[in-house]
Amino acid sequence: MKKVIFSIVMFTLAFATVKAQDAAIPVNPNGPDIQFVKTVHDYGTIIQGADGNCDFKFKNTGKEPLILSNVVSSCGCTVPSWTRDPIMPGKEGTIKVKYDTNRIGMIGKQITVMSNAKTERVVLQITGKIEPKPTEQMPEKTVTPGTTPAPISH
Repeated sequence: MKKVIFSIVMFTLAFATVKAQDAAIPVNPNGPDIQFVKTVHDYGTIIQGADGNCDFKFKNTGKEPLILSNVVSSCGCTVPSWTRDPIMPGKEGTIKVKYDTNRIGMIGKQITVMSNAKTERVVLQITGKIEPKPTEQMPEKTVTPGTTPAPISH
């Protein structure tokens, strides 16, 4: 019984310590802030092999330089690129995303943006559907009943 009570007390203390640490991190009210024009890009329905590029534009609405420390995608089929230079207050930046459209099916990927902004992590999403390329078909040869096809000449 003592072990059970001791375990409950230890768990409660550990959880309370973690919560206290989260609350102790101050947010700089004059720090950088990131504001995206959109956080979701919908490709709609596209054909396999189509252009998989899209841009996520953002602005530093804070009072200090904004630095994107890392931008990662949820899958290797989605490749983000971004500027490593600080974005000054009031200035804009772009995160470019390239999705591999040779995959068929639904698109549902996430790009996580980590920065020194008040909101340290922002999750961007790409959605859509990729349909297979139309296959080229050989024209059908029609033969009228009761006729003989033309001989093949060599």
